[in-house]
Amino acid sequence: MSVLLAKPIFEGISQKELVEQVEAKKKCESKLPTWFGTSNIYYPNKLNIEQTSSEITAKYKAQLASGKSLVDLTGGFGVDSYFFSKKIATVWHCEINTKLSEIVAYNFTVLKQNNIKCIPEDGIVFLKNSTQHFDWIYVDPSRRNDIKGKVFLLEDCLPNLPEHLPLMFEKSQNILIKTSPLLDIKKGISELRSVKEIHVVAINNEVKELLFILKKEYSGNIKITTTNIRPKENDDFSFILEEEQLTNIEFGPPNAFLFEPNAAILKSGGFKSVAKAYGVKKLHLHSHLYTCDHLIDFPGRRFKIEHTLPYSKKTIKSTGITKANITVRNFPLSVSELRKKHKIKDGGDQYLFLTKDLNDKLIVLICLKV
Repeated sequence: MSVLLAKPIFEGISQKELVEQVEAKKKCESKLPTWFGTSNIYYPNKLNIEQTSSEITAKYKAQLASGKSLVDLTGGFGVDSYFFSKKIATVWHCEINTKLSEIVAYNFTVLKQNNIKCIPEDGIVFLKNSTQHFDWIYVDPSRRNDIKGKVFLLEDCLPNLPEHLPLMFEKSQNILIKTSPLLDIKKGISELRSVKEIHVVAINNEVKELLFILKKEYSGNIKITTTNIRPKENDDFSFILEEEQLTNIEFGPPNAFLFEPNAAILKSGGFKSVAKAYGVKKLHLHSHLYTCDHLIDFPGRRFKIEHTLPYSKKTIKSTGITKANITVRNFPLSVSELRKKHKIKDGGDQYLFLTKDLNDKLIVLICLKV
């Protein structure tokens, strides 16, 4: 606010514009370090920064595409286009907001990335008018403001992907689509065509993006790859969607150790596949918690089970626990309801998992993190 009220510092630049630059740059410090650390970058409003991909996820996407040409139909601030251009000879960045397109073009010059062509128009219009065939088409559709409730459908986005897929396949054999993690994967598959791969990308156990790879006229099995990007190493797990339903796994009571898959795996729905791959037993069909008699490497959190108790107010009270980390899986009460009912504060070294066993009985697992 003090900057807004101060006298103009730079000739021809209002204090409001200066404040917008400062606020937008702050948003980039951890999310977009390349831009933050480069002099003379010009920033759009902070909303554009909030809506753009992070460098971490943009680098991941860049690994998925190859070839000589890619068109980004929904360019935005240009983070994805920038990292695609590190691998692909020529990238077209389409952005319907002409002012934003101008900013992005200027920044690419500052960043010395000269193989990106900025097109200040709607990506679908550009595609219709283009006579070129591209190795890849990339699109990150945005949700319309008037969508109904919390249901996320691709047909409710701009551009409407199901409607424009025939045009896209006329112009490319390969389409990469980024969607919100709110999208139901099965709904996404049903709305799209020729889905070959799906990537579920999480950062520090928070799902950030779903990526659909479409191949023209592809009709084979769909491979799902999950990755949880962490500071030291990534947790990666892949499975074939069609094999998930056919997989037979074992169920069992809580053993010595408890395993909770990371958020990317939970989003992917690969509950049987992960059990088979790591040789663990599931506590209940709908609980998505796993157990084993020995400690193993597992793509998620690992716990030593100290006690297994039937759930009741009396048994919780008998433990004397007043502070713990609580997780519920397939349980009728929420974490906040349990904290209030049993007067348990958040934190500490103990972890309580409230779930159901094989016989549909409510149980409490008192654990320590490994």
